[in-house]
Amino acid sequence: MSSFNKVILMGGLTRDPELKQAGSTSVCDLSLAMSEQWKDKNGDQQESTCYVDVVVWGKQGESCAQYLSKGRQVLVDGRLQLDVWENKDGEKRSKLRIRADHVTFLPKAAKRDESPAPGKVETDPATVTADDVAGLGDSDDLPF
Repeated sequence: MSSFNKVILMGGLTRDPELKQAGSTSVCDLSLAMSEQWKDKNGDQQESTCYVDVVVWGKQGESCAQYLSKGRQVLVDGRLQLDVWENKDGEKRSKLRIRADHVTFLPKAAKRDESPAPGKVETDPATVTADDVAGLGDSDDLPF
């Protein structure tokens, strides 16, 4: 029997990332919130929020801890992981979370009264995309 374990989520961080060490490897814990809005049968606006824990290993986890903060939007590509352990009282505990394979840092949203300067390129390495670079022209024009 074959199986398939793939998760793609986009949402906002509910807290600052927490970086820890597991031996010689870095581990970063993220908490992600995804909201859904709809109108019920009476036409009233409803909202539901789903909270998910994400674990990011290695250099990518270090980058998450360095560049991300509460409120930042991210796209997480990963898989479900079930952690099982016993607590101090010997009771079995478990937690389902996402083990990230890739975390994409999404651009910071501009405030309503702010608009980016024309031709300005975001130079934060966490938010520069291939589309940003493609629109710059010659490589001599690159800000990095």
